[in-house]
Formats: sequence, C-alpha cells, structure tokens
Amino acid sequence: MDKLIYTGKAKQMWQTADPNVLKVVYTNQATALNGKKKDQIREKGELNNQISTLVFDYLIANGIPTHFIKKLNDTEELVKKCQMIRLEFVTRNVCAGHFASRFGMEEGRVFDQPVEELFYKSDELGDPFLNNSGAQGLGFATADDLQACWHLSERVNTLLTILFRRAGMQLVDFKLEFGKLPDGHIVLADEFSPDNCRLWDLKTRQHMDKDVFRRNLGDLTVTYEEVLHRLQKALGKEN
Repeated sequence: MDKLIYTGKAKQMWQTADPNVLKVVYTNQATALNGKKKDQIREKGELNNQISTLVFDYLIANGIPTHFIKKLNDTEELVKKCQMIRLEFVTRNVCAGHFASRFGMEEGRVFDQPVEELFYKSDELGDPFLNNSGAQGLGFATADDLQACWHLSERVNTLLTILFRRAGMQLVDFKLEFGKLPDGHIVLADEFSPDNCRLWDLKTRQHMDKDVFRRNLGDLTVTYEEVLHRLQKALGKEN
C-alpha cells in the first residue's frame, strides 16, 4: 500500500511499493506569498498535472534528464525518487514580479541575457537569496552540482522559450528544482506548470500564470485551461 511521506503547498508525495519510485498527487490548492494567501481552485490539480506532463515529455524528448516517469491519471503521476537539492534555481528573461519591485523598475523590460538567481528553499525563512559560494559554504550543493544545475537550467530556458513562443506565450521567468538519483546523476525534478513560472500572452501581455491568483486578475482555472490548450496545439497533441 502506498504511504504518504510529504504534503506540500500544491502536491502530495507517496512512497510506492518500489523504493525508487514515488507517486505525486496534485491538489487543487493554490498558494501565494509563501503560503500567506491560499484557496481551493477547481480542477487546478488536474490542469497542472496535464501541463507538467506535456512539458516534461517535451524536455525528455529533447535530452533533458528528469525524474518524470509517467502520468497515471488526471491528478497523479510517477517519478523517480531523488535526494532533493534544497535550492531554487530561478531564471528571468523579462523584468517582472518581485525582481521589478526589488529594483524599482517597470515590468516588461527584456534582459539582454537571462538573469539567474539562487534561493534557499525554506518557507520558514522566506526562501532567502544566496549566491553560489553561499550555497557551497552552507553545504547545500557542491561546485559541480551547481554547475550541472545551471547548465540544465540554461538548456531548459532555451527549449521552453521556443515551445511557449510557438504556443503564443512569452516565458517571462521560472523556478526549477533538481534532485540526485541514487547513482549520483542530477535530474530536473518537481514540476513545470504556471504555478512556478510566469507566462504572458505574446500580443496582449495578459498574465497566464499564478499571478492571476496572486493579483486577483481573473479565473485561474480558465487561465490554466488556456495554457493547456495552447501547449497541446503547439505540440500537436490536441484531443
């Protein structure tokens, strides 16, 4: 029988009969501001599972190593068990969100090159910013780990910028998490959905991500349905 081992803000992790395989269950909970704002959003878990599956399948097909195995049903998937690196690797293509307010800048400026930021994953501490040497000094990752993660982040950015542009969206920024398999190989883990990236419509700059919930801009379910539909069309996987 599967055993619940972790409940996060939007997902549960279950240990399966295979010690090297976990079951992920997507929930309908939406959170923002490090969990200070939360609500139950209809169909959110199902939509995130479908979107993340499309993205991970696309990345795997293009040579990105991930923990993803397969989608089981509407809200569940199987993944390889990893030792997670407790860092968030953020890539910003466009000035937006907290980065814009931090530097007193208007949203929308496209950077000459992607801005990369590293954060320690800790809700209790507010996910504090740190640099590579800080991550090494505190023992969160080695220099080789960081190099591998940033290299994968750059490849993911290139691949997904192309995919989302094909789907009529601009990939503004995103957060990635990585884990180590038992053999020591680093793989992309967690999920990739509008929960952990910013997407803007290419023509209107309409928000198509969790900022819709964070800023009370509209119906999050309708927004995520549109993201899913556009990705399915761009990938030739329309129902």
